Amino acid sequence: MAFKLSPFASVGLNDALLRVLLAEHENATRPALSRLWRYYRNPSTRRSVDAGARTKLAQEEGLPPRLRQKRAASTDDRAALREVVIENDIGWRVHAIVDFMFGKSPTLSSTTADETKRRDIERILDAVFEASGGIALLQDMALLGAVFGHTDLLLRDSALFEAVRPGLRKDESLDDLPRVLSLATRLRIELIEPTRSVPLLNAGDFRQLDAYIVRFGRLSNQVEHRGPMSGAIARKFGAAPVSRQRVDVLEIFSATHRQRYENERLIESAPNLLGVTPVVHIQNASQPFHYAGVSEVEPLIPLQNELNTRLSDRAHRVTLQSFKMYLARGLDGFADGAVPVAPGQIWTTDNPDASIEAFGADADSPSEESHIEDLREAMDKVSAVTPLAAGVIRAKLGSLSSENALRITLVGLLAKIARRRVTYGKGLARMSSLILRAIDIAGVYPTAPDERSVRVDWPDPLPSQEKDLLESALKKLELGVPRERVLAELGYAPSDLA
Repeated sequence: MAFKLSPFASVGLNDALLRVLLAEHENATRPALSRLWRYYRNPSTRRSVDAGARTKLAQEEGLPPRLRQKRAASTDDRAALREVVIENDIGWRVHAIVDFMFGKSPTLSSTTADETKRRDIERILDAVFEASGGIALLQDMALLGAVFGHTDLLLRDSALFEAVRPGLRKDESLDDLPRVLSLATRLRIELIEPTRSVPLLNAGDFRQLDAYIVRFGRLSNQVEHRGPMSGAIARKFGAAPVSRQRVDVLEIFSATHRQRYENERLIESAPNLLGVTPVVHIQNASQPFHYAGVSEVEPLIPLQNELNTRLSDRAHRVTLQSFKMYLARGLDGFADGAVPVAPGQIWTTDNPDASIEAFGADADSPSEESHIEDLREAMDKVSAVTPLAAGVIRAKLGSLSSENALRITLVGLLAKIARRRVTYGKGLARMSSLILRAIDIAGVYPTAPDERSVRVDWPDPLPSQEKDLLESALKKLELGVPRERVLAELGYAPSDLA
């Protein structure tokens, strides 16, 4: 069945190109992204072996074959599989970055000169973001961006335009702010992960998005019959087993049109009243001349594999050497257990040639410990996230005050957070502009293009004493800093002030 893509002819999207894009995403892009997610999440699965089943962690795929593969020469199933130790140093580093970025919600401040309109705009934006998830949406956005390197925000406006379609003209904007907020919250900001997004970039400029394709599968509430079954399963579930139907959804957005397909059947086709592609692309960290950004997980994978390998080798060595063993010669009953081995035990014999030799017990291996420590420090350098960010204090902070000591020891992480806030801040500002454009086109609240600019005020990622914050705020007010900006820096949203 061919897709009906004539509304997208202006951007060159046709059935053949669409299928090529989907195939490239399914065969190349998605497997690479799924690998990043597995290393971050490190999920466990059940793996069957001859002796039963054991739990397998996702990061085991990076271990060398000698640790992953069963030794065929061994007849003992317990000895055939080496002990595996997996320590997910990637996951907590990603969480630390997200916590430092969006531990507190940033404040969106309008830059328009009209004070009344500025307050209205800030309340409208705050209401739309809260209706779409609020701080949870921002934390999920930062998490997906850190893992995959980039993520996208999609503005769904169809509910808004359907609500105001019955009679509102553009010059009949609503003056009742509560009703404006009620209509504005019909807008939804949806977070789109790269595993289900397929961008169609402009052939002449990779920064320009000609069309945006969202592809995903969902389970419906309908059931389907898969044929007869026999035996115990048939007696338990019936002769005709059923399962929930799976629906493959495909959505296409451009500046002029949008479509929705389910199982390649056209369900919805409508013009895009917004006039621009309703997608905001956010890079975790900018990568020159690339649409995708830089992932926090990818550079840590080789180091994580090496760390897991060395931890597994150490566990195997400790298992073999942690118990002291005895080699007895000329002692009757020692081999068959008649002579016990226990603390304070004395062995006697009349054999003058008898001897007992002790060996084993865990021996110190400084080179092994040094190598593992070097790997952890290398991961600290690559990620700029030290154990101190997770509350593990190993370094001496000296005689500095706690706040200054934290800033010095976390200078790498703070610099990384400041860089990430540039790209995420621009994304939030662009999405705010799209929201104001949508409610203006719908006739709900009029705004001019120059009134849709927004400044993102970020809170300090490090904890500060409330007294110091209030004293700094008072001094800023004395210098003439706008009151709304000072309150935004203190973490007060427009809805809180209202």
